[in-house]
Amino acid sequence: MPSYQLAQLNIGTIKAPLDSPLMADFTNNLDRINALAEVSDGFVWRLKDDTGNATDYRPLDPLTIVNMSVWRDLDALMQYVYKSEHVAIMRRRREWFERMDTAFMVLWWVPVGHEPTVAEALERLEYLRANGESSAAFSFRKPFAAPDQQLVAEA
Repeated sequence: MPSYQLAQLNIGTIKAPLDSPLMADFTNNLDRINALAEVSDGFVWRLKDDTGNATDYRPLDPLTIVNMSVWRDLDALMQYVYKSEHVAIMRRRREWFERMDTAFMVLWWVPVGHEPTVAEALERLEYLRANGESSAAFSFRKPFAAPDQQLVAEA
């Protein structure tokens, strides 16, 4: 039984307030895409408020929203991100979000049962930006195995 699960954070700077016409297709699809995540194989947890989404969390500035979740493993998250209906929304991100010149997504391993805080996730993102990819903070481009998998591989 694995001892670790994969946490992810992605941030985005919205081009307009969420209640604006420009953001309507994004906000109108939030509940559907969040529900899809929650029924996806390997989904464990996601950050959400009383309304069922996380768009009210603005830890960086009023226009930057966060999305954070925990998954069984990298394969489960990749299936959801790249092989589900999520892809259609993700392809449209430039309509709603400003282009970022720095890392806006980070992955890291957490012990089973741990729900990361927004502060913890932002620390991982900053670590990735400052130090590059490592087992402490990485991306889909250069994934790292969970700590317990590394120990098995080294033994």
